[in-house]
Amino acid sequence: MTFVNVRLRAWRDDDAPAVLRAFQVPDLRRQASFPVVTLTDARGWIASWEGAGHAFAIVEGDRVVGNVAVTRIDDHRNGWVSYWVAPEARGRGVAVAGAELLAQWAFEERGLFRLELGHRTDNAASCRVATKAGFVAEGVERGRLSYEGGGALRRRTPRPPCHRPRSITLA
Repeated sequence: MTFVNVRLRAWRDDDAPAVLRAFQVPDLRRQASFPVVTLTDARGWIASWEGAGHAFAIVEGDRVVGNVAVTRIDDHRNGWVSYWVAPEARGRGVAVAGAELLAQWAFEERGLFRLELGHRTDNAASCRVATKAGFVAEGVERGRLSYEGGGALRRRTPRPPCHRPRSITLA
């Protein structure tokens, strides 16, 4: 595994330019719950996490390079993981490191019992992230998504950690 020096921290209003840049690429634009086309929209995206779950900026050096979040926490202490990485930071293990740090936080600090995530079955990059971050395949939900021909979503749950994430900083 490649060492990636990233940390997680709470989103801030001054992160809006990074959010706006990230959501200009088609694959991320599709993931937004509303269009993020202005700095006001980007600030709204940051604010939308209030009360919706726990979202963290993935920071490399002093640059925001992605997002990881856990939402839909239920009475059984299960949570749903999501992540994205800005195009300029992809392919270097940023999403894997962010997901590992989030999982460590969710289990140790938030006391969650189980984490789940989903991705399109044709999204090979997200499949690699999930696998490398310790999530194992659990099943395929055929026709789950309403776009791209009703693509399938694969759910995963974490396997017991075989290694400790490298560092975690929540500021």
